[in-house]
Amino acid sequence: MFRSLQRHQIVVDVAIAAVFFALVLPVELMVAQTGTMSVLGAPVAAFIAVAIALVFSAALAIRRWSPPFALTLAWAGAVVQMSLGRPPTAADLAIFGALYVTAAYGTARVYWAGFASALLGSLVITAYLFAGPTFTGGGLSLSSLPLAVAVLIAAAFALLLAWTVGALVRAALRARDIRAAQMRAEAEAAAEQERVRIARDMHDVVAHSLAVVIAQADGARYAAPADLAAATDALGTISATARAALADVRVLLTQLRRPSSPSTRQPSAGEWERGHADRPQPTLADLEELYAQVRNAGVELRVDVGPAPTVEPSAAVQLALYRILQEALTNALRHGDGGPVSVRLAWLPTVHEGGAGVEVEVRNRLRPGEQPTESGHGLIGMGERAGLVGGWLGASGHDGEFTVSGILPTGGGA
Repeated sequence: MFRSLQRHQIVVDVAIAAVFFALVLPVELMVAQTGTMSVLGAPVAAFIAVAIALVFSAALAIRRWSPPFALTLAWAGAVVQMSLGRPPTAADLAIFGALYVTAAYGTARVYWAGFASALLGSLVITAYLFAGPTFTGGGLSLSSLPLAVAVLIAAAFALLLAWTVGALVRAALRARDIRAAQMRAEAEAAAEQERVRIARDMHDVVAHSLAVVIAQADGARYAAPADLAAATDALGTISATARAALADVRVLLTQLRRPSSPSTRQPSAGEWERGHADRPQPTLADLEELYAQVRNAGVELRVDVGPAPTVEPSAAVQLALYRILQEALTNALRHGDGGPVSVRLAWLPTVHEGGAGVEVEVRNRLRPGEQPTESGHGLIGMGERAGLVGGWLGASGHDGEFTVSGILPTGGGA
């Protein structure tokens, strides 16, 4: 029923009401000296004129603060005028302001109350003017009926026009609010996607690096009594892997500390995966280093790569392929039986949608009782990365062997 207004809005509304009162009061005092008001005496007539001007001015003053109260005051002023037999005056212009705010700022009930008031008001003013002998000199008749209909239409048009303008403003304000809410939702979605991307990268970096560190630490512990040089090499690999992981983690944490900027659109898959331009992302050229890390952990890695593509895949596809292989090899280190791990990359001239693509497959034997779960973050992350570039990826375990396979479209000719 009451709306919150800013200070400048209150000042503007009160100022408009004061100017309106100063303009209509002389007119009301002149009307009070004529017609039926003159028989009441000058003091009483002047008091009534001032009261009517105040009522309508108050309706203007509170119109945005409380639309239903403004409409109530407008009706009260009109009823007082008609009960005293006064003709319409300039003060009645405040009625248009009251009808406007009911449509623009009122609740649903006040909105329709304003519409009903516009229709009812046109009927009341027409009946008052033509059914009352004061102004027609005999009341409504067949000869005055066409004029009464014209007045009814004109009054309805004027009152509904004020209400309609308010309804249009209401629609514009609602569209603005919806757009603002949509922008906030898109910004929150973009921020959530960025957090998910960072969490996925953090998982890939930490899980892979720790798997390599654990494998190297175990190897160094077993090799130290017999082969000090091998243990030293393992410790060097641990140091290099840990430093690289620490650098990646620092970059990710820096991104988390940056304030999120509002975005009016959702980032594309490539933008989401590339992240910030100042952050180096792994590419196909970094796969050899990844293979070396796995081999240094003591795993026999067999890599079969088909003919390289003649067109370089996009950065998003290269990043997705690297992260998928990184996670698949990490799972092989964590859950494998220590036997050979097979990696196969086949660059295909056509995939299921007609464009070029790359088929990836990672196989390894599992330790007895080991089985990576489909609900794990690693497998879910691999599937999401494949989906972001328009591909697919699946994982399955059968007869003690675990296989990760999928196809990523590259979009160009192979």
